Amino acid sequence: MKKLLTGAMLALMAGGAAQAADDVTLQLKWVTQAQFAGYYVAQAKGFYEEEGLNVTILPGGPDVAPTQVIAGGGADVVIDWMPSALAAREKGLALVNIAQPFKSSGMMLTCLKESGVASPADFADKTLGVWFGGNEYPFLNWMNKLGLKTDGSAGGVTVLKQGFNVDPLLQKQAACVSTMTYNEYWQVIDAGVAPEDLVVFKYEDEGVATLEDGLYVMEDKLADPAFAEKMVKFVRASMKGWKYAEANPDEAAMIVLDNDATGAQTELHQKRMMGEIAKLTAGSNGALDPADYDRTVAALMSGGSDPVITKAPEGAWTHAITDLALQ
Repeated sequence: MKKLLTGAMLALMAGGAAQAADDVTLQLKWVTQAQFAGYYVAQAKGFYEEEGLNVTILPGGPDVAPTQVIAGGGADVVIDWMPSALAAREKGLALVNIAQPFKSSGMMLTCLKESGVASPADFADKTLGVWFGGNEYPFLNWMNKLGLKTDGSAGGVTVLKQGFNVDPLLQKQAACVSTMTYNEYWQVIDAGVAPEDLVVFKYEDEGVATLEDGLYVMEDKLADPAFAEKMVKFVRASMKGWKYAEANPDEAAMIVLDNDATGAQTELHQKRMMGEIAKLTAGSNGALDPADYDRTVAALMSGGSDPVITKAPEGAWTHAITDLALQ
């Protein structure tokens, strides 16, 4: 792994000699919801303030790509899935994972049983709903491993670009749609579809799961001791927020609701979501597990003739921030 911070810099930061700037802008991967509860909790409970930070949290959405935001200087740190971040890095955007609050993947394909999909072998000649904006990479990797083309040709799959909702499944425009264990699956259930009428394929169970919701910064900014120290404080406070959210899921969900300017979220949905999110963050102290990273890279490179990334990245992650944040 490429060394992003020198020993001298780390010693300087540990000694408190580096002066951190106060402001941090965080770009979320999606809209305000319990998926990001740890950050809202850290803000609401004063954990950021205790570190001397003034954190601005920017909601995302279907038209917001965190990689584009940070490339344009619109955020100091972004939340992204590792497939998207590594694909961007291979294309020249030097993103570095500085922390990994999510240990497990919540991604699934949810299918109507009546569509005739009982196993991945049945995806052929079906229409599948897929998120884009970087979220398509795990899906495309999976299809490549299955030997299924995604151009709509015979024997392959037709990809339907999926938006904010699960309407393509409900309106039977697609046999399957992308869902998360904590969100869209429950939208299908709340729409009146019985669980027994669905077939669910979890990426974790299919051996194609990749890391989600990591914290990423630009590599060149880590060379600045003040910025690096600021990230140490940010990660420390954020993980404190995440562990508080895990232990107090209902309170965390209400904090999220307090920050939802759209008013689109409901208490039931956010509390249920927080309960599922806690299962994905459980087991992580914020430090990236190298084995999880290696598994993700291997998955992204094994996608047949069109892999997500073509070579193992160098310098794509560092423990330099979490080593200090977790002291």
